[in-house]
Parts: sequence; C-alpha cells; structure tokens
Amino acid sequence: MPRSCLVVGGSRGIGRAVAEELRAAGDRVAVTYRNGSPPDGLFAVRCDVTDTAEVDAAFRAVEAEQGAVEVLVVNAGIVQDQLLAAMPEHRFTEVLDTNLTGAYRVVKRAVRGMLRRRGGRIVLVSSVVALQGSAGQANYAASKAGLIGFGRSLARELGPRNITVNIVAPGLTETDMTARLAPELLAEYLRQVPLGRMAQPAEVARAVGFLASPGAGYVTGAVVPVDGGSSMGH
Repeated sequence: MPRSCLVVGGSRGIGRAVAEELRAAGDRVAVTYRNGSPPDGLFAVRCDVTDTAEVDAAFRAVEAEQGAVEVLVVNAGIVQDQLLAAMPEHRFTEVLDTNLTGAYRVVKRAVRGMLRRRGGRIVLVSSVVALQGSAGQANYAASKAGLIGFGRSLARELGPRNITVNIVAPGLTETDMTARLAPELLAEYLRQVPLGRMAQPAEVARAVGFLASPGAGYVTGAVVPVDGGSSMGH
C-alpha cells in the first residue's frame, strides 16, 4: 500500500532524487521548498524550517493531500562558509538554526502522527563533513554532526514505538552547490576520494530509499556514508 512520504528540502539535488526514488517505489511523495519555483510533477509546499508556524502549515497541507506522514526525509540545509576567525556569529547560528534546529522542528511535528500509528521511518541527511571536518565549515560541520547525535538519540527514544531513525552522510555530490566550486578546489577534494569521482544524487537517494523501505525494519541509529570512501576511519 502506498505510504505518505515527505522530503523536506526536496526541490532539487539530493532531495529531488530522493523524492523520485520514493515515488518510483510506489509511495505518495510530497516535498518542501523554500525559494524559487516548486518542482514539476510533485506535490510541493513552500516551507522555511526556521519558522515553526510554516512547518506546521506545511504538514497540514501534506496531511490533507496524502495523509499523515509515514516516511520523513530531512534534507533541508544551507552553507555559509568562512574561516572561524572571520565568521560573524549570525553566520554560525543561522546555519545551525536551519540545518539542526530545523530538523528538530520538522521531526517533532512528524513524530506526533508516527507515535499514534506506532510506526514510521525517519532519515536525516547529514554530510561526510560531520565525520572528518572541513576548514571554513565549522558551522556546517557542527550542524551536520549534531544531526548524528540527534538521530541516534531519537533511535533509542522512538525504537519501542517501531519508528526507525537513520542518518545518511553524503560526500562530494554533483549538485548546484558543487558546481560553484573553483576547479582547483574541486580537484583537491576529489584527490581525497578513493573512488576518484563525485557521487550522483541518485546514488545517495538509493541509500535513503533503502533506509526508508520496509526491508530496513531492523536498521536504526545507523550512519551510512555515501562518500566514495573518503571518510574511512572516522
């Protein structure tokens, strides 16, 4: 039977690929987006995850369209890179408010229905940067590492209600974000990847799709790197 799925931050890149992966599996899929136009072919709701009222409104719209959310994928995130010595405080707190506290707002809203149904799937999209760090990304790395502690705590808290919580940590992935990297910086990053290439969004999406699937019913609290081997040892 098709499940009601919501991909938060699903308008492009990894999030859009995840939405397509879940839809291909036969589920009903909604996405949220913050800026620009909604993606074609998917039920889409504008939502800023830093605003609790917008989060609640987005969930109500999704629930009215396809029922209570049974599978939640949290992919919304921003970057504001800068070396720490020059980083103003607002650049640190804005990244955490979106990437980490935003996940808290979204998951808290989704869990209400999952607890009533005694079941659900939650997948948080972290980053390889959470595992190995990156100069100039102290704010982003802190937010993505926070998702791991957040997710694993929830895995223990929600497991007795048959709700699984897992984390996917993508490495360098071919998206709009990496397209803006200077060629020499991209080459340096690729030298750190044993497979010697970037991931495609669909490759990350397949890992998310498995963790969201009925076949992953005994997997919870896992951190799954999809990074070409770059985080080995972390």
